[in-house]
Amino acid sequence: MNSPTFLRTDAQRTTIIIRIMVGAVFLVEGIQKFLYPAMRGPGRFEKMGFPEPEILAYLVGAFEVVAGTLILIGLVTRGAALVTLLIMTVAVITTKIPIAFGESFGPFVLRELRTYGFWSMTHEMRTDWAMWLGSLFLIVKGGGRWSVDRYITR
Repeated sequence: MNSPTFLRTDAQRTTIIIRIMVGAVFLVEGIQKFLYPAMRGPGRFEKMGFPEPEILAYLVGAFEVVAGTLILIGLVTRGAALVTLLIMTVAVITTKIPIAFGESFGPFVLRELRTYGFWSMTHEMRTDWAMWLGSLFLIVKGGGRWSVDRYITR
């Protein structure tokens, strides 16, 4: 039986560590957009300058919950990781680049910080960077030994 290329993965045992890290963070962050709408959902998206913050925040939250869950179980890992990589890319562009330059970027509002510039940006984006790299790793490697993807392709 020929399995789809995007489901194929290697037999690495340690890939589950990255899957748990990335999947858990996205699952939890997605849930919080629904639990705490003013702080993590539409309220936050509105403060950042996103158009249609209510629709966008809940859409992103839903994608985070679904992608995080898929990554945790290792089902369609590469596709789910592509979604999380795109989410993190948008997050860095819209929220961290303004910190580097110390001014708003397009419609995106610069938040209040003590300092701005390169070092402030790198500090603020440490989790974003870890999630971006973790997502990229999963796109390249797939779900690993203990994934539904591996089970399906065997």
